[in-house]
Amino acid sequence: MEPVIVFKNVTKNYGAVTAVSDFSLAVERGEFFGLLGPNGAGKTTLLRMATTITSPSSGFISIDGINVDRNLTGAKRRLGVVPQYSNLEGELTAAQNLEYHGRLYGLSPRQIKRRSGELLEFAALTERKNDKAKYFSGGMQRKLMIVKALMHEPEILLLDETTAGLDAAWRRRIWDFLRELRKQGLTILLTTHYLEEAETLCSRLGMIEHGVLKRTGTPSEIISAAGNFVLEYFKDGKTAQYFFENQAEAFAEAARLTILDGEFKVREVNLEDAFIQLTKKRPVD
Repeated sequence: MEPVIVFKNVTKNYGAVTAVSDFSLAVERGEFFGLLGPNGAGKTTLLRMATTITSPSSGFISIDGINVDRNLTGAKRRLGVVPQYSNLEGELTAAQNLEYHGRLYGLSPRQIKRRSGELLEFAALTERKNDKAKYFSGGMQRKLMIVKALMHEPEILLLDETTAGLDAAWRRRIWDFLRELRKQGLTILLTTHYLEEAETLCSRLGMIEHGVLKRTGTPSEIISAAGNFVLEYFKDGKTAQYFFENQAEAFAEAARLTILDGEFKVREVNLEDAFIQLTKKRPVD
């Protein structure tokens, strides 16, 4: 496989505060990679460095073989970026937002017409193309932000907390939309603190905490690192969890602790359980 996003020993300091520490990661071409961690873990800082908004204090970042520090324009053209907060022009229509982005990247009027038509159709926004973006729902705005980032036909899509603030129904619609994009061969790097989102969408994950990459692997690899089954019960005002390789061991521990049937649960481990166990933290927000 060919790495297209490379962080090598990247550190970012803001004065005495270290936001990212000695971070190394390679994302392969065509991969859907998720950076998973709580708010303030350093995820957005990494994306800001990859998109040339800010520079690392030390280390090296390359995008599709291009050193970001040496060729900002070349790196930017290969990236489509969807920030956490809206970058739409609210007074412009959906079509005008795409046109504006296309002009910034030097697309001809013919290219803009073709590309915007394709993307609005793909996003099921054609009927709303002449409506101002400020009148769109949060979910529709998020879809428009994604297709806007795709106007110049980048090979890599960077998504920062793309579904933050959306209700469950719209979150799942965006998930389906991103799955379709992956089928087209895009390399996607997603930051999220939604554990279900990471488990559903991503082929590989990186767990980041306090700017440090703690672990990488497929969702199943990360889950199995914590255990296959969890014994869960309420004790002393909080939920206690014990992890086991097999179900029988979990039930045996419940019996040893003399927990009554109905007061405990034995179930398969999910990604949220694994995240809590491997980082020894409460569930992320």
